[in-house]
Amino acid sequence: MGTQEQGSTALQAVSSAMVKLHKEQFGRGPTHARAHFAGPDALMCVLQDVLLPAERKMVEMGDHNRVRDSRVAYQAATQEQFIAAVEQIVYRKVVGFASGVDPDADVVFECFYFEPRQSGSDGDGTLSPERARELGPDR
Repeated sequence: MGTQEQGSTALQAVSSAMVKLHKEQFGRGPTHARAHFAGPDALMCVLQDVLLPAERKMVEMGDHNRVRDSRVAYQAATQEQFIAAVEQIVYRKVVGFASGVDPDADVVFECFYFEPRQSGSDGDGTLSPERARELGPDR
């Protein structure tokens, strides 16, 4: 499998993992998800149609900040699961994670910043499984 195909497969796996985690953690998952590498050391997953029915009502009532605050609190409480899922998929250590929500657009952004790449990367932000095994669990 070529580097581009490996990168695409990893991005699809990240998108699927984010949908699964949202379903597990929030009781409802997004209907659309897409992950993208944002340079050599960052990844962003855009999740659409994510708000719970009660959150949608809050947005209708103009209570956007409460939706933002609760989502940020939920993400802080569950960030270890999100980070672990991405690390297992892309074979890179996450050193920074941020989650944001735009209640009006009904979109969540899950952003991951990786430890700088070691030699042996596939060029798309992922390490080959062979190189990841060589570097060990602290990659």
